[in-house]
Amino acid sequence: MKNSTLKFLLLVSVILNIAILATLGYSYYQHTCRQPVPFGPARRAFLMKELSLTPEQADLLMNNQQVFHAKITAMKQQLFQKRLQLLNLMQAAQPDTQKIEQSIEAMGDMQENIEKAVVSHIMEVKTILNTDQQKKFFGFIENIITKRQDGRRGPHGPHR
Repeated sequence: MKNSTLKFLLLVSVILNIAILATLGYSYYQHTCRQPVPFGPARRAFLMKELSLTPEQADLLMNNQQVFHAKITAMKQQLFQKRLQLLNLMQAAQPDTQKIEQSIEAMGDMQENIEKAVVSHIMEVKTILNTDQQKKFFGFIENIITKRQDGRRGPHGPHR
């Protein structure tokens, strides 16, 4: 092989290794450092206070959240398994680029389904809330998105 080809392959290998390490690090962080979403009385009281919910609304939201989080957890577990399969494909002595591409496409489809489930859940929650509660609820979501964009987590920001 020519020297430039070897340099190119080395560069691709280094980039893939960095991407894999970053993904594994992020996954480790997600599973060890992230606080689980509580469904107990504290969460219910928080929702009732912050959104001015009626007890009936709070009960509906809590039930809705439990179903949603169970569904999302299962979907994320499937995506995690697909990532491990991709890693195995890349580690092969002669990686099959077609299978790697198919795996990446499947992961993209899975991620799309997760996003659709999140949007569907948010739209269900919206139907439970009145107009003022919806404004507060979407303010919480905006704060979370804004803080995640900045690399920080949690519902803190200008609307709070």
